[in-house]
Amino acid sequence: MNALLSVSDKTGIVELARALHAQGLKLLSTGGTAKLLAEEGLPVTEVADMTGFPEMLDGRVKTLHPRVHGGLLARRDVPAHMAALAEHKIDTIDVLVVNLYPFEATVAKLGCTLEDAIENIDIGGPAMVRSAAKNWKDVAVLTDASQYATVIAELKSAGKVSDKTKFALSVAAFNRISQYDGAISDYLSSVQLGDDVPAGDAAPALSRFPAQFNAQYTKVQDMRYGENPHQQASFYRNADPALGALSTGVQLQGKELSYNNIADADAAWECVKSFESSACVIVKHANPCGVAVGATALEAYSKAFQTDPTSAFGGIIAFNCAVDGAAAQIVAKQFVEVLMAPAFTQEALDVFKAKANVRLLRIALPENRADILNAGRNSLEFKRVSGGLLVQESDNHILHLSDLKVVTTVQPTAEQLQDLLFAWTVAKYVKSNAIVFCKGGMTVGVGAGQMSRLDSARIASIKAGHANLSLAGTAVASDAFFPFRDGLDVVADAGATCVIQPGGSMRDDEVIAAADERGVAMVFSAVRHFRH
Repeated sequence: MNALLSVSDKTGIVELARALHAQGLKLLSTGGTAKLLAEEGLPVTEVADMTGFPEMLDGRVKTLHPRVHGGLLARRDVPAHMAALAEHKIDTIDVLVVNLYPFEATVAKLGCTLEDAIENIDIGGPAMVRSAAKNWKDVAVLTDASQYATVIAELKSAGKVSDKTKFALSVAAFNRISQYDGAISDYLSSVQLGDDVPAGDAAPALSRFPAQFNAQYTKVQDMRYGENPHQQASFYRNADPALGALSTGVQLQGKELSYNNIADADAAWECVKSFESSACVIVKHANPCGVAVGATALEAYSKAFQTDPTSAFGGIIAFNCAVDGAAAQIVAKQFVEVLMAPAFTQEALDVFKAKANVRLLRIALPENRADILNAGRNSLEFKRVSGGLLVQESDNHILHLSDLKVVTTVQPTAEQLQDLLFAWTVAKYVKSNAIVFCKGGMTVGVGAGQMSRLDSARIASIKAGHANLSLAGTAVASDAFFPFRDGLDVVADAGATCVIQPGGSMRDDEVIAAADERGVAMVFSAVRHFRH
């Protein structure tokens, strides 16, 4: 039996080679891999010696040879195949270990040139992987170091790799080739060339959206059902999700997450990461129904819950800080679908042991508070339409105090400015049309998803009334401009004393005049936050 090893990432390759050699496999290898194995005292034959043809063209051609692909592709159960190998003195290759040139890592580097990208497109590696994966019944193909232990264990216990494992390895190999080719296609489809190709030391201009889009996701689990019981669903994640992404979460207890759980959890998690102070977000049907910051997790939760206790029933709760025993004791008194945080103290975990159905998710976040703001955020968003896909940059805009433009005679106080920024941050995560009343670092009324901005404002007022909260002296955020003064009048009638909105309406002057007339301070953000 023969094993061919040719890897760019040499993690674990020496240990694997030793195990293969111990099982009686003859080791074949190329270039740097062969040199490393020889230095480690392992008997290894260069592929060039096996093929009788030297590597050439700076290594571009080394494994594209019948002795390699014949050894990989020959079916052992077909006499004609085996006779052909014997006639041409070709040995079978029973194990292939290949990982590819680091194309993705290369093009991710700042200033990567087109030449560097092209030279990191692997040719021989994918060809061998495809050959071995096609002939999976006879060849075990390993494309990642995480697979080594399983193969070693099976060889030691049974003297061979099981068909089940070989098929799984084959699927993983084709998946890897798909990811690799997709990355190449995405990059090259993004390159924008003028009349001249850029010089070798110059990075090409890249389009934000490639001419062909190749999305790659790996299935995490099947859902019990989708939004409704008659719809089937599954959850997929990026091949390499960033720290802080929802898909990196570890479920500590509770029932299996549903489709709606994950969708709502993402809305809550993205919102709570927008605050540097300890914060809590409660989401119901994809909309925040309570958001607050506080000195502790308990204070943040207590304030968020006050906004809309009725909607909080069966809600999704997210913290950007550790949940301790004090917070857990209060949260556990309510019916909660999902509770997520970067950490839970042991006391908090003990509290929730009595609530076995509560789904606890631990999602790691950066230690630096400032880094949390963009942790794990998607750079692009997708929306399926009939026969197509809409792709846009994610709305990751962060508004700063220096960005605000005061447009009224009445000037907002320092405290009001902080409330306006808080309200604006929340409004970004509320379905449009969004009107959000806030005061003292907490939401007081939230109006979401209405066809009319006036109705959203009225609903926010009604919600505040149901929670026995006063809107007097509140700050209001509107995710888009007020097209008429009536919207401003509604929030002022409710008690708002300051407003933040994007501006940009043909009737801005009319709305500003109305604010001055009502004694309401108004600032423009110059940014709209529609969320559909």
